[in-house]
Amino acid sequence: MFATFTGSAVRAELALPSIFGDSMVVQRDRPVHVWGWTRPETSVTVRLADHQVSAEADAEGRFDVDLPAMPAGGPHELIVEADETRTFRDVLVGEVWVCSGQSNMAWPVSRAKDADLEAMAANFSKIRIISVPQVGTQEPQRDFQGSWSAVTPESVQDFSAVGYFFGRQLHQTLDVPIGLIDNAWGGSAAEAWVPRDVLEAAGDYDSMLQQWDQIAENDQASLRRWQQQRQDWIDSGKQGPEPKRPRTRLDGQHRPANLYNGVLLPTIGYSIAGVIWYQGESNASRAYQYRELFPLMIQTWRDRWDQGNFPFYWVQLADFKSESIQPQASAWAELREAQTMTADRLDQTGQAVIIDSGEGRDIHPRNKQDVAKRLARLALKNQYGYDIHADSPRFDSMKQTEDGRVRLQFRDVGSGLYTFDVDRPVGFTVAGVNRQFHVAQAELIDGKTIEVWSPEVPEPVAVRYAWADNPISNVQSREGLPLTPFRTDQWPGVTEPDQN
Repeated sequence: MFATFTGSAVRAELALPSIFGDSMVVQRDRPVHVWGWTRPETSVTVRLADHQVSAEADAEGRFDVDLPAMPAGGPHELIVEADETRTFRDVLVGEVWVCSGQSNMAWPVSRAKDADLEAMAANFSKIRIISVPQVGTQEPQRDFQGSWSAVTPESVQDFSAVGYFFGRQLHQTLDVPIGLIDNAWGGSAAEAWVPRDVLEAAGDYDSMLQQWDQIAENDQASLRRWQQQRQDWIDSGKQGPEPKRPRTRLDGQHRPANLYNGVLLPTIGYSIAGVIWYQGESNASRAYQYRELFPLMIQTWRDRWDQGNFPFYWVQLADFKSESIQPQASAWAELREAQTMTADRLDQTGQAVIIDSGEGRDIHPRNKQDVAKRLARLALKNQYGYDIHADSPRFDSMKQTEDGRVRLQFRDVGSGLYTFDVDRPVGFTVAGVNRQFHVAQAELIDGKTIEVWSPEVPEPVAVRYAWADNPISNVQSREGLPLTPFRTDQWPGVTEPDQN
């Protein structure tokens, strides 16, 4: 369902949100949803190419129309007529993707690997980009400040690197216009992207909401004190230094619902192909909670967008911090596990594994090209029907052998499992009933089977792979997609609430 707004939403003149503009891309092969505001109960006519639809604005002045689906092409004009007329020119029809998450999605082309070469080659008149400013608020917003532009060496500099590289791959493969909407915000928490009423109804986030309500109350009190201090300073003739405004978290990217209201809501309803997402670092300390929160967020977006279960593809957390060959507890490993579990729970989802692409000393790996290609593989296979290897290999089953080894079977192996750099698999650990993990030796039996063992664990009952913040691991498919980190046990983790 689409959000409605009262009060200030009633305007005399015709207004549409900034997601509609010159040089925009509208989604092909599905109804094109157009909305805006005018005088209450005014007749509105919307035309795009040879299609025309009319409707009447409601008592609040809002109108919603759906134009018939169109094939890729253009340019066209989108004309909206009510008490006045708005004309949007150079409108293309193609594939529209939302690029969302936190800093690794926001990370711009200008700071990515080979930024100079990438910018020099960024001349794509049929790839259009738009960025949503960072507005965190508890008040639902109906619009934002932004405009569409074609990709040029200048315009692409500050745009999401992952988003652009993803869109470029789709454009070059599909040969259709691509529209990219970047609304990522560095450091954002998943709960900030979920409406307050959804979190309340879920019943699992009461403590978190209460904590934030207390933070908001304290911050508002601090602001009121500052306002009084500043007024006193003004009344005294501005004697002495001006009182410094206190820093608050009221409008930041962690407060529940802030980014849903301020960043996402103004675009909800715009016809899209799907979403790519790169986030999780800010929720790593609450990985068990993320098991429910992340799928809740995805399903809420789908419900509010009212366009069915559109594809939602995300990037699993990269390797980060100090490398480790030894077994260790890891919040980041548990967050990766939560992301993988979401792929099993929701249809039309997929995960790009990049456990081989991180930088131990930098939470922002510069190699965004490989990240984007792995996301593009998911879209090209699942959305567009290309016969390519797209999913990273996954653990499937295990069987204990008589000689103290464990034989592991894997699926989604593409042309078969392969070990990078050295000829033996690296990154496995095993444990017995005492739950003490030891580094395991491993052998690749065939393209989908690996045996693991350790002299220190004569009767292994559990196996883990790449289970660390920054594991040393090397198993991948022959197509270069790394084996998804996993564990076969369900023993308590460091982020499980009862363990904190």
